[in-house]
Amino acid sequence: MSIQAYQTAAQQTESPRQTEYRAFAVATRGLIDAAALPATEIGRRGEALSKNRRLWSMLAADCAAEGNVLPPALRAQIISLSIFVDRYSGQVMREGQSFDVLVEINRTIMQGLSPTPVQSAAPQY
Repeated sequence: MSIQAYQTAAQQTESPRQTEYRAFAVATRGLIDAAALPATEIGRRGEALSKNRRLWSMLAADCAAEGNVLPPALRAQIISLSIFVDRYSGQVMREGQSFDVLVEINRTIMQGLSPTPVQSAAPQY
């Protein structure tokens, strides 16, 4: 099976929550890989930051859209995080700040998106 066929099948069977989780996983992996590169790899480091910024920008736009069903307070928090991610990404590129903050934010979001473990039906003794 080709990768394109796999991606198409995955997109057709996963929930929006799973799609968001996957998007964060890809962006976070890119940030981790970019952080391991030497500072001279400006293009590749910038590309990872740009992809992460675009993800956050899309989330912010979705939260700002009329008809978004998330609670207003949560929408505001996501928009605020998007603004922070954008500003901090610039600091990573210009000032050499650590990628770790961005990775940690993404991982926290991924934890919130991951399904909660199903509790066992068997009694615990």
